[in-house]
Amino acid sequence: MKRFYFLFLICLVSFLVVNKPLAVEKPATDSKEEMVRVAVMKNATLIKITGDDLAISDENGNVIHSDGNPVLISYENSSSMLLNGVSHNKIVVSGNSVFRVNDKGYRGTIGLYPKDKGILVINELPLEKYLVGLVNCEISSKWPIEAIKAQVIVARTYALYKKHMQAKSQYHLESTVLDQAYDGADKEDDIAEKAVEDTKGQVLLYNGQLIQAFYHSCCGGHTESAKNVWGVDLPYLRGVKCDSCLNSPFAKWHQSISLSKINSLLNAAGYKINGLKNITPGKTDESGRLEYLILKGNGESKVIRAVDFRRIMGYSVIKSTAFTVDIQGDDVNFNGMGNGHGVGLCQWGARQKAIDGATCKEILSFYYPGTELKQLNYN
Repeated sequence: MKRFYFLFLICLVSFLVVNKPLAVEKPATDSKEEMVRVAVMKNATLIKITGDDLAISDENGNVIHSDGNPVLISYENSSSMLLNGVSHNKIVVSGNSVFRVNDKGYRGTIGLYPKDKGILVINELPLEKYLVGLVNCEISSKWPIEAIKAQVIVARTYALYKKHMQAKSQYHLESTVLDQAYDGADKEDDIAEKAVEDTKGQVLLYNGQLIQAFYHSCCGGHTESAKNVWGVDLPYLRGVKCDSCLNSPFAKWHQSISLSKINSLLNAAGYKINGLKNITPGKTDESGRLEYLILKGNGESKVIRAVDFRRIMGYSVIKSTAFTVDIQGDDVNFNGMGNGHGVGLCQWGARQKAIDGATCKEILSFYYPGTELKQLNYN
């Protein structure tokens, strides 16, 4: 696992540093909308497709199904899938309206590809339609409109940056918190559509380049610097004091885990320690988040970065690295602030700022200091 994480860090640093800054470009052609490819399912063994006016094609572009009856596609092996008893190494589904894949609605096209552990499902659709579906996955369309517009602009910027970075990859974005939460067309609504239309083409730039528009749920009082999380200092991703999220449901959290379970999780992740007895918080950074923890076992002590400890315990378990530790017998009690890595826009902070009268532009300027709001022209 240590080797895996080392490779992960190399990839992340490459993502953040090695690649040259990205200039803002207009869409590749004048006749097509900006498109994105999103991995919406992985390792599926059975895919059910339903909808009207479906066109299902094979790897050679030949239509192999075009009526309104449901279609079942099953995983065969790492190089083939079965549809009506015939093996295929690629299947493409398209429709004139929303169609359903395993009971979730999607727009655009769906590509199915056999992989080592199952079927990879990729949804290719217009960027602006993707954003309409994203709103109610990331926040809520019941929030103030200025906060929704801020979220849309940030998500658009992030998606375009990733599209350029992943231009030669099979897909540009994950549909989970690894990138941005996206669950298809079922969560679209009129408010989300209006927020996307009102900000169409708007992105954030720093020195004329698309920014890496990271964001999170709740900072707990102070956003975090990218340098403290990923070791890369980006001027527009330095921590700022944020009191706006302190009344959110995620401002404070508590979690209790046994020492034995923590020991087991650490050992499984490659942080071998014999008989974990104590966990001591190390120093905190300027945002109040822990930089490291000291693990004490039988005759040994080890230091672990707080971000690594959180990853190993689970991001939904240890919700941030701003926490204290209290040990009672075999129980370790964590009391913390905020939810997420803390870098960039604080979603709950943006919500409260909008309630207090801040505009979308003011919200973005606060969380991404020094950036500029730019209008791209889509054709």
